[in-house]
Amino acid sequence: MSETAHFTAETDGVRLDRFLADNMPELSRSHVQKLIEDGRVTVNGRVRKSNYKLRAGETVNCEVPPPEPVSILPENLPLDILYEDRDIIVINKARGMVVHPAAGVTSGTLVNALLYHCQDLSGINGEVRPGIVHRLDKDTSGVMIAAKNDAAHVDLAEQIRTKTATRRYLAIVRGNIREEGGVIRGDIGRHPVERKKMAIVPGVGKPAVTHFKVLERFGDYTFVECQLETGRTHQIRVHMTSIGHPLVGDPKYGTAKNPFAIQGQALHSTELTLFHPATKEKMTFTAPLPDDMQKILTMLRDRKRKQHS
Repeated sequence: MSETAHFTAETDGVRLDRFLADNMPELSRSHVQKLIEDGRVTVNGRVRKSNYKLRAGETVNCEVPPPEPVSILPENLPLDILYEDRDIIVINKARGMVVHPAAGVTSGTLVNALLYHCQDLSGINGEVRPGIVHRLDKDTSGVMIAAKNDAAHVDLAEQIRTKTATRRYLAIVRGNIREEGGVIRGDIGRHPVERKKMAIVPGVGKPAVTHFKVLERFGDYTFVECQLETGRTHQIRVHMTSIGHPLVGDPKYGTAKNPFAIQGQALHSTELTLFHPATKEKMTFTAPLPDDMQKILTMLRDRKRKQHS
């Protein structure tokens, strides 16, 4: 079934396509424009063009059809399984693995691997993303959970939405964070110019809150722990960059050449705590720091020790 999103314009003069792209960052601008062209978007009940300038108070409805059925083939790919039962499967996702198929990527994804291993994933998220309750960026490693039936999927999705489920991340960032920790607040939406990036867009993006704590300092770099109150796209990457400490190796938000042997950002989902969807037992799953991040820390610790010896 199609889903319909409802919004109210708060200011005058914003283009309809821009307004929807900012409020629905999971959709590309071209996807938004296609929905408008297909008559799936109305303003106060009337179909409008992409360049229509909204007025404050106008109601925008956007109908998003379900994903087109695609043939996703099971693939015998290596999986690091942390836990599995009849309802859920918990994976330590490798850095570099795409979670689910998308335009231009139809194989080698976590979904391809899960279909081969499980053959009974929840179908509630459509054929493109069976079993997937939440996601990690391609170049973020660590704990992920997938649902093996629709009841588990609904329960887990609600836990994530209501923040009953908690996630803890480890990251290596550039620069010396002087505080012991802090809270970063900033509405995250699509970047106003670079549409493949996210950014802090006050009043336009979706509210986002990240808590961080310093674990170790190395002068030019800091090892931090992050905990999410919200789960926006690229949240930790955008928030840490916003306070002047982009993640090491981040190809999208980084500010300088990466001096370390890591492909992608130094970000790892180390812990996921939730209540089992069937038994209601509180469960915590952890994934150890991957070798690439461990090697960076070893190098930084050695350098720090030599500087102080």
